[in-house]
Amino acid sequence: MRCAFEIGISLGGNYMFGPGIWRVKRFADSVPEIMDLQREINRLFSNVGQNTALDYPAINVWEKDDSLVVTMELPGMEPENINISVTGATLTISGATKADSLKEGEIYLRQERALGNFQRNFQLPFQVDSKKVEAKYEKGILNIILPRLKEDLPKKIKINS
Repeated sequence: MRCAFEIGISLGGNYMFGPGIWRVKRFADSVPEIMDLQREINRLFSNVGQNTALDYPAINVWEKDDSLVVTMELPGMEPENINISVTGATLTISGATKADSLKEGEIYLRQERALGNFQRNFQLPFQVDSKKVEAKYEKGILNIILPRLKEDLPKKIKINS
């Protein structure tokens, strides 16, 4: 039985593709190229759905009364390695995470937690009273309360009649 590659594709008696155009490799010859392609596809999609360095560490921000509450995930950190500053309406949180110390003979099989220095800057929706900012670190979560500056609070305007 002859296949289309061996006989060519016929269009009205003329062959569109002769057998010389189609070079068919043996499957075994293609295995290294298929493995390279699979490696590239795995590399391309391995970070899909994961946070990038720009998103690290993850935060939540909400408004409560006349202040903002910011929580940030910082597992395994020491509070003295975390820096918080407020300049105008910009909050900056930075620090450095360190690797877990492994004992002799132990090796990582998987290491997903980001290590090293990080810094995140947030534009706040209002001016903050930097003297009244409170921060607390508990169970790997940093909680920051940023009270709104009194001068920045909405003021009721009396209408004269």
